[in-house]
Amino acid sequence: MGAAPAGGVPMATTVAAGVTYQQFDIQGAKGPTHAHLLTVDLRNTHVRLDLLYPGAVAARAAVSKLATAQGAVAGINGDFFNITETQHPGVEATGSTDGPAIASGRALKGAVPDGQRFGPSLPPGTTTKDVLGVGTDRRARLDSLALTGSVRTPVGRLPLGGFNQYALPVGSVGAFTSDWGSVSRVRATCGTDTDRAAPCSTDTYEVTVRGGRVVSTSATPGKGAIAAGTTVLVGREAGAQKLRKFVKGEPVKVSQRLVAARSGIPYRFALGGYPVLRGGQPLAGLDNNTAAVRTAVGIADGGKRLLLFALDGAPAYRTGLTIAEVAAEMKALGSTDAFSLDGGGSTTLVARAPGTSTVTVRNHPSGDAERPVPNGIGVFVTS
Repeated sequence: MGAAPAGGVPMATTVAAGVTYQQFDIQGAKGPTHAHLLTVDLRNTHVRLDLLYPGAVAARAAVSKLATAQGAVAGINGDFFNITETQHPGVEATGSTDGPAIASGRALKGAVPDGQRFGPSLPPGTTTKDVLGVGTDRRARLDSLALTGSVRTPVGRLPLGGFNQYALPVGSVGAFTSDWGSVSRVRATCGTDTDRAAPCSTDTYEVTVRGGRVVSTSATPGKGAIAAGTTVLVGREAGAQKLRKFVKGEPVKVSQRLVAARSGIPYRFALGGYPVLRGGQPLAGLDNNTAAVRTAVGIADGGKRLLLFALDGAPAYRTGLTIAEVAAEMKALGSTDAFSLDGGGSTTLVARAPGTSTVTVRNHPSGDAERPVPNGIGVFVTS
């Protein structure tokens, strides 16, 4: 049974030119819920989307604070993230997201291994590399962003296995830059590619590169802010063994970029989650048993119109929708493609009211207060 709007979708109110807001009831299989919807028209050249984030990958803030600080007229929360480390006592939770992220055309981070993600089980055929993004052609798409990079030294080249990620593939070397933040990098060496709860590696090494040369080394990953122009390389197992061969003063060049697997279009903005609707059809294997408060994004009109969708977390509506119902609802609203973002206590939709200069939270967060999140989607309008 799919979800259905109760009494139709009401008339929208204007947030800004090219951006409208509306709310409506939905009758789901598990009970009634209430939806909040932002419609964003990218055919209006004054409207754009970009990443909301608190200035560091491993940091969190409320969506309303992020939107206000960056001057957005509206926005919703973003990707699933590492919120706790109870399975690794003594290891700091990073607050970093599972998937890739691009802000204002600049790559911020890569995707963790599928088995290390903190979000719910992925639908068949999807991975942590899946993104929703808007390209330099101003069209929104579902795509997949893979990290490609290397560490070059006079004696050879090492492939880069991670970039500002809270989890690195076993045996790899990952790069951390000033975009990471000040949180400990130890978590990157915990778990395995298939088991997030596996113990932290005991075979690790860290190398700091500044001005194109090795300036220091350490037997264990460190923490603290990374200065601009500095890259910290963290290795585990085979990666650690290779980093131990680096010597102070040695020239090193680190390069990385996120490559679009499907479109080949450079992205101005992208963030992770997982697809639920492609080409007008729900993905096979979507769960239709577990209902919850959800956040999702729909793509319509050839990528020129986006639907930012968030359910209400008030007690009367908290049963929410299943993922299969979300896919059906996004299709009913006119989407050809749709993407699921973090839900539950993270679900937040904010928008400016007419005549105001700051956003307000339009849904009721299910935790009765905004949860700090690592990123979100911001809607920006220039006059």
